[in-house]
Amino acid sequence: MNARRHPATPVRPSAVLTVLALVLVTLGAPLTGGAAAAEGPAAKVSKAEAGTGGTVTVTGAHWRPRALLTLLICGQNMIGGTNACANGDGRAVTVGKDGTFTKKLPVSEPPKPCPCVIHIATVTGEAAAADVAFKVAGHPVAPLPKERTGGERLSVLSARLDGSSGVLTWFGAPPRRKLVVTVGNLGSTPARDPVFEVGSSHGVFAPSWEEQRWRGTIKPGKKAQVKLDVELSAGAHGDYLVSLRYGHKLLVEQPWAVGRPWGVTLFWILLCVVVSATVFRIGMAVVDRVRPRTARTAPPPPPFPPSSPSPSGPAAADGAPPALPWFTPDTAPEARPHHQISAPTEEIRPTPKGTT
Repeated sequence: MNARRHPATPVRPSAVLTVLALVLVTLGAPLTGGAAAAEGPAAKVSKAEAGTGGTVTVTGAHWRPRALLTLLICGQNMIGGTNACANGDGRAVTVGKDGTFTKKLPVSEPPKPCPCVIHIATVTGEAAAADVAFKVAGHPVAPLPKERTGGERLSVLSARLDGSSGVLTWFGAPPRRKLVVTVGNLGSTPARDPVFEVGSSHGVFAPSWEEQRWRGTIKPGKKAQVKLDVELSAGAHGDYLVSLRYGHKLLVEQPWAVGRPWGVTLFWILLCVVVSATVFRIGMAVVDRVRPRTARTAPPPPPFPPSSPSPSGPAAADGAPPALPWFTPDTAPEARPHHQISAPTEEIRPTPKGTT
């Protein structure tokens, strides 16, 4: 008996596509999870435009848990740093355990024209930041400034703060230090007379930047030691952070612990004591002057002691001075008769016979 051959059943294209899709999904799952894990901090706003006086809700994800963030509205895409931001109307928020946050931010005009962004950055710990495009209604718009171009690329190899506080600093004088950094040029062109920006910040406040030009040239592949002045405000104390940047790029941050000016406290304590004592003395003088005065009467004379007979008897009656108290009546000098007081006499002895 001949075997009957059945024609081969063709494979359906839909089945092939299904199998391939399952394989791709299985292989792509770990890749997608890794991409999500590698995704950096992100943020978004509830609306892309708002006017001054309104509010905008900012939400973020993939931030470090329990991190403290600052939210600022900045002009010119924050090319000039926080100097282009409305720092007075900024807000702070703490990230939740899941790395997300939600915060309402009041809309205010930044000091620089738009295009504007909402800048979110960490305050402490590992640096992280994100910018979200935002339009402030009614705020002027201007072209972005041209960024500095050049082949120089400076990098800080080491940094330290030199100097010490003097006696005047103990009494509230501005603390001063020297920021000494070793800068290397990793670019292809020399850096001639570079202009650095030195900033100091305290707590959650943004640093205030000051431009300082360093006279010299750093050739490609070479390094140089740069010394820049750092000065704080009078009476400053606490933990400060000195920052250095070049071409809007942060190069280094150096902590600085400033002691409290106890001399100022001592001065105010002494001033309070002196003022209190002066006011007290003035008050007592006024009271002594305005109080009514009473006539003072002379005290009555003491009663005359009773007369007693003089121990010298008749001599006192004759007007002679009375006997002194440390002499007895019989030994007082006045009690002796004057004829009893005579000069001592020399004894006359007979001369023996036979002598001349």
